Amino acid sequence: MVERVRIATGVLVRDGLVLLAHRHSGREAYPDCWGFVGGHVEAGELPEEAVRRECLEEVGVYVLDPVPIAMTVEDSALEMHAFLVTRWEGEPVNAAPEEHDELRWFRPGELAGLKLAHPAGLPNVLKSVLDDEVSRPRG
Repeated sequence: MVERVRIATGVLVRDGLVLLAHRHSGREAYPDCWGFVGGHVEAGELPEEAVRRECLEEVGVYVLDPVPIAMTVEDSALEMHAFLVTRWEGEPVNAAPEEHDELRWFRPGELAGLKLAHPAGLPNVLKSVLDDEVSRPRG
């Protein structure tokens, strides 16, 4: 049996917008696609630790309180661990320009029209984002 590749991804949400990173067209995996911040879970690392590390490496933020959410992927070689991230320290920047050529905030309704790395996961991710917006207290 082939061991699946473990991936941890963070769905960063602020003010009803979702942060996506655009992968360089020369990337081996999912070139020229938009995706959530994240990457491989290293040996001995928990998915929550991996998403914190990846968000720090890729967008320069320290994640606080990541919440696990369901995310489906079509690639059976992947074991996806997704986290809704609504609290972090720092301001997102492209800290990994060798991996991404752009970061951009999107409204949830804009995601369906994008070339995404994992489009099958979109319905659950959008539900989590929208549920978070509904449940967030208004000041």
